[in-house]
Amino acid sequence: MLLVHGTAGGTGLTGTLYEPGEDPPSYRGAPDDGSPYVWVCDSFYEVESGGQVQTVGDRELRVAFESPMPRGFESRDAALAAAEEHVRTQFARLGVVGSSVDVTVARPEDA
Repeated sequence: MLLVHGTAGGTGLTGTLYEPGEDPPSYRGAPDDGSPYVWVCDSFYEVESGGQVQTVGDRELRVAFESPMPRGFESRDAALAAAEEHVRTQFARLGVVGSSVDVTVARPEDA
């Protein structure tokens, strides 16, 4: 298992990459394509009302979360590239420039 963590503007987002031999979470509606690498992470976006208040940089905004949807990959490299892109995209949805997001990858015991 690898944790892919992105930070920007004083906040962070962490997703989990399950590797061969590990069991990703299963729940109603989750796809099961039998891929050796499975990426699971929240998705979120800014909303005018409702949501959860978050501070990103000098902005206070409301964020709504979508249910995480596992994505399967055949190779570790493809899974990590997609995980990094996903993390950067979530911050971009809040107005944070993707290149300003610091992304790290670690095993849970090293995090």
